[in-house]
Amino acid sequence: MLLARAFDLYLRHVTVERGLSEHTISAYRRDLGGYLEWLSAEGIVDTAEITPAVIGRFIAERSSADPAPASTSLARLQSSVRGWHRFLAREGIEADDPSGRLRPPKAPRRLPKALAIDQVERLLAAPSAEDPVGIRDRALLELLYATGARVSEAIGLDVDDLAHGDVLRLRGKGSKERIVPIGSYARAAVDAYLTRVRPGLAAKGRASSRLFLGARGAPLSRQSAWLVIRAAAEGAQITSEVSPHTLRHSFATHLLQGGADVRVVQELLGHASVATTQIYTHVSVDTLRDIYATSHPRAR
Repeated sequence: MLLARAFDLYLRHVTVERGLSEHTISAYRRDLGGYLEWLSAEGIVDTAEITPAVIGRFIAERSSADPAPASTSLARLQSSVRGWHRFLAREGIEADDPSGRLRPPKAPRRLPKALAIDQVERLLAAPSAEDPVGIRDRALLELLYATGARVSEAIGLDVDDLAHGDVLRLRGKGSKERIVPIGSYARAAVDAYLTRVRPGLAAKGRASSRLFLGARGAPLSRQSAWLVIRAAAEGAQITSEVSPHTLRHSFATHLLQGGADVRVVQELLGHASVATTQIYTHVSVDTLRDIYATSHPRAR
């Protein structure tokens, strides 16, 4: 099958049948687009011409590029290539999968960075409680920390997702839904936003069911949510890097430090595998080790 046709079929598959997020599909399109460009430059126009040696040569060239790609980027690229070839073999478009022996590079294990509890409290208190935008921003920040939601999940919330009082319905990766508690502080902040601010924002734009709205009444974007977090970090005088995932990391770490079971945290975060959640247990163990080393008289 011609490369372009096989590429289009795969993108349709991951979009419609697997229901992957726009972010993930964009990554596939970017990675595989570069792969197809390289294949075309090599004179390969049909998927039947792709052999294990061809794939190996492509990965070797990408690995030795200057500047060298991050191991995580290379692993994602290999995953995209394998996924495409597996799809072609499974659908009977090709007789076998030439990427079967391709193994991703082992990425270095990076522990997530979590804020200390007092830093989180300063961050949440940074937006003004009197300014309408500040009230919205505080509601967003409180909700992110209270639920461990991804930023994309938070800005994708509809007002109706709050209909169950002290729990919240989140839509995660692959459109999977989960129910998480929201907590009294976050609920109070969201209620203040709903009653005092959101009606005025909604009147400025077209009718939208989204919970968080921008200054012109349109749904709040990922970029705007990121700016909210960065502004709050500056206001709280937090010098360490604070990313959109920082409150999610802090949520998980503080739960485990407080004695929560790792499988409960897995459900709250929406992780498909408990192994993904267990990385946070290493953060907690490191904290315990530091406390022990500084507190026990015979630790050293």
